[in-house]
Amino acid sequence: MARKLAKGRHLFTSESVSMGHPDKVSDQISDAVLDSLLEVDPMARVACETLCTTGLVIIAGEVTVHNPKAAKALQDVEDTARQVIREIGYTDPAAKFDAESCAVIRTIHGQSDDIAMGVDREGAGDQGMMFGFACRETPELMPLPIMLSHKLMDRHVAVRRTNRAIKGLRPDAKSQVTVEYEGLKPVRIHTVVLSTQHDPHWNGNARQAQLKKAVIKHIIEPTMPKRLWDGKAVIHVNPTGQFEIGGPHGDTGLTGRKIIVDTYGGRGRHGGGAFSGKDPTKVDRSATYMARYIAKNVVAARIADVCEVQLSYAIGVAEPTSIHVDCSGTERIATQQISELIRQHFALTPKGIIKALGLRQPIYRHTAYHGHFGRSRFRWEKTDVATRLRRSAGL
Repeated sequence: MARKLAKGRHLFTSESVSMGHPDKVSDQISDAVLDSLLEVDPMARVACETLCTTGLVIIAGEVTVHNPKAAKALQDVEDTARQVIREIGYTDPAAKFDAESCAVIRTIHGQSDDIAMGVDREGAGDQGMMFGFACRETPELMPLPIMLSHKLMDRHVAVRRTNRAIKGLRPDAKSQVTVEYEGLKPVRIHTVVLSTQHDPHWNGNARQAQLKKAVIKHIIEPTMPKRLWDGKAVIHVNPTGQFEIGGPHGDTGLTGRKIIVDTYGGRGRHGGGAFSGKDPTKVDRSATYMARYIAKNVVAARIADVCEVQLSYAIGVAEPTSIHVDCSGTERIATQQISELIRQHFALTPKGIIKALGLRQPIYRHTAYHGHFGRSRFRWEKTDVATRLRRSAGL
């Protein structure tokens, strides 16, 4: 029976998936193809989609390159896909999806000339709205439920690859964390769910009970913040009983199907556009990164404790059609003033965003698993504008 919450408290849940989840396999292949092209042709226009299922990978999309060296990268798409699959950990034919035996089919053509006209004028590669979010719940200025879910998946990869603390884990896994809040403040971890694919050794109720103990000991408990871990959290490990059949053999994977995992775990809003496989002229990707950069710097400047930024664009038009700021009542100056500061301190045209965040580099494969935000390796996670913002805000 669920424990009754104290008055004024509520629950919020977010999930993450491992690099071996079929949708993330697809995302990583798409972004690896993008990286292989940007490495030799930083001006490449790429929209690459991947489908993976039992014994099969299909890569489709639109690619326009300007450097003759990129032709070799396009020829090597099959090898790129196999290398990604290998590095993820699908190397055992028993999983019915592995790097050596899967078929790879590619169908790629050039970008539409109608779209290219607008991008060539340095306008946005599509219309749409993009959101960025930040809050003070974690050192990364991310919502706690999604950060803990990602960290569980990071830990799962480390334990799986060493194959010592828990033997026989396979690449597919999912995590889910429910946090109990009092107002905007996290007060305890309420529920943790972790499902992990495994080899046949762990089949059966007795073995699953052993696996649960091992997962709690080696993956869950080391990841949870001690101040919020009171020993009373509900824990589910492989709640269906076992998880031998997984990866692309268990479910077909598609690029761009984990947009909430990729962002803030459902906290804040989402514009609906996916990221992986898209070059930075596509504002679905680049403007979402800029919106995160803006929101994080606003929170780091202590102008607000929570900040959500919306940008919107029209295809072929450089300047955003709108900027909207929502700080959930935590702002220390008017949100209209925050919007004015954003225009003053941040580049908001596609060309300006690409330059400011260094987006023409082959950096994208690493974004395609365990979240695009909250990881210090990416330029949009820096808070190097915070001091100037705070000074301009008069705080």
